[in-house]
Amino acid sequence: MLTLTKIPASAVLLAIMLVPAARAATPEELEAKLNALSAQVSQLQSELAELKAQKAPAATAAAVPASSAAVTAQATEPESKVEWFGYGELNYSRLTGDSSSATADVGRFVLGAGYRFDDKTRFVSELEIEHAVSSADDPGEVEVEQAYIERRLGERTFAKIGLFLIPVGMLNENHEPTRYYGVFRNSIDTAIIPTTWREGGVGVQGNTEGGLRWDVGVTTGFNLSKWDATSTEGLEEPLGSIHQELALAAAGDLSGFVALNYTGVPGLRLGASVFSGDSAQGQPGFDNNRVTLWEAHARWNPGNWDLSALYSHGHIANTAPINLTLVGNPALIPEGFFGWYVEGAYRLTLANEWTLAPFARYELFNTASSYASLGAGLTPDPLDDEKVLTAGINLDIARGVVLKLDYLHFDRDDDNDRFDLGVGYQF
Repeated sequence: MLTLTKIPASAVLLAIMLVPAARAATPEELEAKLNALSAQVSQLQSELAELKAQKAPAATAAAVPASSAAVTAQATEPESKVEWFGYGELNYSRLTGDSSSATADVGRFVLGAGYRFDDKTRFVSELEIEHAVSSADDPGEVEVEQAYIERRLGERTFAKIGLFLIPVGMLNENHEPTRYYGVFRNSIDTAIIPTTWREGGVGVQGNTEGGLRWDVGVTTGFNLSKWDATSTEGLEEPLGSIHQELALAAAGDLSGFVALNYTGVPGLRLGASVFSGDSAQGQPGFDNNRVTLWEAHARWNPGNWDLSALYSHGHIANTAPINLTLVGNPALIPEGFFGWYVEGAYRLTLANEWTLAPFARYELFNTASSYASLGAGLTPDPLDDEKVLTAGINLDIARGVVLKLDYLHFDRDDDNDRFDLGVGYQF
């Protein structure tokens, strides 16, 4: 016989509610109803046990150690914590006056991986291969482009530590081929600003509700002792030739940066940045060789138009004592260098939802606009300004896929005139 003490109070209450209000239930009727409810509860408990038994094998299999760390991570971590991304470019380039110079190349192949530890902390990395093959006898390179930990400090404030991109100009942090016009990056963002420019250190970023982003940081810097006076490479990219890329980077002298970008008005971006630090790195014969690079930029998108401009200037201090020891070599260290460009594009959406963007760009730059005085007959003459006019087309055939065609005319040395074809992608 079923006793009332073994039945949950909720079941008793339900039973009472089910009894017709016209008369009170007899003890026998109440006991019968409680027995029925108890049977139903037992049935539900039995079905729940069967469901748990069905799930047990899957749980047991997941607990078995996997044969590799990667598989273990996939089995134990939610997929949403891991993010894969990448970009790349293939190009064809040919000088107009020399068919033997034509080249076809896998310019870049980049894979990135991110991992979110929690809602405030994540890891970001990029591994890049340039020119398809990297070996002692091939022109390619394999390099880590980014590897840093980011931590959210507040609703609009972030900090990062590791190897990260310097927030300079409009291209350095947004250098995927789908984000700029032309097959190759413009001359200012290669010859003056050493894109893709990354350093190791600590950075903090903040964003205001009014559309102002600010960045500050302390990082590694340049190493002037890497300058090779026997090669003209330094006169093509002054800072690119002494950039360390965090590869056993000399860190006796650190650098700092500050950057501001305003996007509070729809379609408008205004910004500026400065990076400065001693490049002597405690090396013998080098002292107080501060490198300072600053730039200002603007971008405006009225309707279908995409208009932009940038100016950048660099300075290397106290180069005269070093250059006096290098007199007679083809490439002494310049004291100043600069460049600027203006660019305009008009974006058209075609019937098949492709986007066609004809564009034109004018650049003026000088990688050795001034030298520190060494005395009469010893100081090198500044280089002449180079002017480049580029016209071309970007055709976006899918989200993240672009076909490119352009033609470049060089004013100082028209032997460099060329046309380029390319395809870029980002995912």
